[in-house]
Amino acid sequence: MHLLDPGNLLHFFSLEYAEVNHPKELATQELIRGNVIGFCDFVECCLNAFMRDQAGAVTMSLYYEAAQFLLPTQAQSGSLKSRVFGSKAVKSAPKQIFALVAEASKWSGVLSEVIDKSQLLRQERKLSPSIALLLVHDLLLSKSGIAVPASHPLRVAVTRHKARLSAELTKIRIKKLVTSNDELRSVLRSTDDSQAVSQEPTSTPADGQWPHPRWVRVNTLKTTLEDQIQTSFVDFEPVPSLREVLLAKPGSKFLYLDEHIPDLIALPADTKLVTTAAYRNGLIILQDKASCFPAALLEPAPEHGDYLDACAAPGNKTTHLAAILQSRCKDACKTRVWACERDENRADTLTKMISRAGCQDSVTVKAGQDFLLLDPEKAPWKDVGSLLLDPSCSGSGMVGRDSMLVVTFPADRDNRSTQSRSRKRKRGRQAERKPSAAVAIEIAPQEEEEEEEQTDAVTSSRLLGVRLEALSAFQLRLLLHAFQFPGASRISYSTCSIYGRENEQVVIAALQSTAASEFGWRLLRRGEQVGGLKSWPVRGDINVCNGAMGSTSAQARQVAEACMRCRAGTEHGTQGFFVAAFVRDSNANSASSMGLSHYPKEPLAARGDEGHSFRASSEEWGGLSDG
Repeated sequence: MHLLDPGNLLHFFSLEYAEVNHPKELATQELIRGNVIGFCDFVECCLNAFMRDQAGAVTMSLYYEAAQFLLPTQAQSGSLKSRVFGSKAVKSAPKQIFALVAEASKWSGVLSEVIDKSQLLRQERKLSPSIALLLVHDLLLSKSGIAVPASHPLRVAVTRHKARLSAELTKIRIKKLVTSNDELRSVLRSTDDSQAVSQEPTSTPADGQWPHPRWVRVNTLKTTLEDQIQTSFVDFEPVPSLREVLLAKPGSKFLYLDEHIPDLIALPADTKLVTTAAYRNGLIILQDKASCFPAALLEPAPEHGDYLDACAAPGNKTTHLAAILQSRCKDACKTRVWACERDENRADTLTKMISRAGCQDSVTVKAGQDFLLLDPEKAPWKDVGSLLLDPSCSGSGMVGRDSMLVVTFPADRDNRSTQSRSRKRKRGRQAERKPSAAVAIEIAPQEEEEEEEQTDAVTSSRLLGVRLEALSAFQLRLLLHAFQFPGASRISYSTCSIYGRENEQVVIAALQSTAASEFGWRLLRRGEQVGGLKSWPVRGDINVCNGAMGSTSAQARQVAEACMRCRAGTEHGTQGFFVAAFVRDSNANSASSMGLSHYPKEPLAARGDEGHSFRASSEEWGGLSDG
């Protein structure tokens, strides 16, 4: 029988989409009586219900997909933006997912408190903490509201508690001494951006509050510093100190020549360069100063063999390495730079960057190549003399980036602390039953606030610890693999992280490894570093070194001195960054040379984690964009 036969239509729609006011029996009677209009009303009603259900399924996927990016996993690396827009598994618009996750994470502390105090998760068993966080965000804070049909069960589960949720949000506004959500947003932004700075400081900023300049590396593969000063920056006034650039008023045209990295210029932060011919033609490259340290620390020279950038995209460090090599070749440079990038999409970006910089003749891109799968004993890898290793990291040092989401989740419905707090609130409400309505919306007792804040901090710290453990294990695995290249004599290791777990602890664990002892690797001492970097004042964290080595020792101080750190928001004008270099010699096992094989191998272990499941995506400043 044809699908459009009235009997088939009646049977199909009555299975799932017949509503109460159009039961199957009524529709059957209408059809028997020949009341076509009545039957059509039934079909139309069912069709509408069907379409609403389908629309709900589509729009609800936005929240399910967004929740995946809120929850920490071992496979997460790179910025939120790169993860969302690079995902091939999402069906919703990446722009929508990114906006929802970014905003919900910023508000997560407030929203989690609202959800916990309203007991939403205890009353609505179908809601998970992450889905509740996203739906409540859109219910209370989004101008367009929840992007799900009004009849959808999960929307209903949240909206029926709107009064209670709104009341809890109002309490928080009163607590923060603000009258609107916009004002509350400003308070949250000022708290989160404790390292953010004004574009026009009125006095010397405190440490952590200095502006970040626009760093520009002159690409010596195509031009010279002198040529660019006379052409692209002819309207800029050279100044003797970086401080003058950092404290420049908006619209100022100051130029500072960096004292540590050759051919590097600092300009005021509001300088726009992406529309200039120099940028489009690859004469200048937007690269943070700290990101220039790894290539410089290798002291590239043609007599040192080939070079390998293990995690090369987007290509700033690769092109810097090629430029230094070219400047030190008297004749045609035969030294090759290999650039590995296991992610095909990022490899495309790398290839474009290399082409724009004009080093495609000396750099070979190995698109889709996992560094961990290279056999160091085989050609051409056995001829590699130096490696640049800048692996995936938390990105916590990046200025103005979103790679490290800090999300506070509502307590799960079965969480004991939630139940405990609920009982405490109940006792508190009983004790405060008599005060006036004005007092009734005041905040909870002080000890309750402290307990909740401590619980949130512990939760966030635990999630962060899980991710840092996975990342550091992967980073160590890459470093130990680099130790096995037989022709290598120097390795630079860097991250754009502020955490010792990814920095000094990885370095010390590598020095304590069997591979370091077997192949003769040690740290490059401060006194052996290239001139500009030898004078860099910010060194490794001595407390992290002492903790990783189990005691306070002269050797821990030597390790800290050999490492370099950059801190965001300081008078040095850099992002947060870490870099250290390893060299191979025959005395690596002696205490004076900082070979640490005689120390217990406990800080980290090169475990058999599926480390290669992480994307080897070095998150650098700028790349091909002006952001």
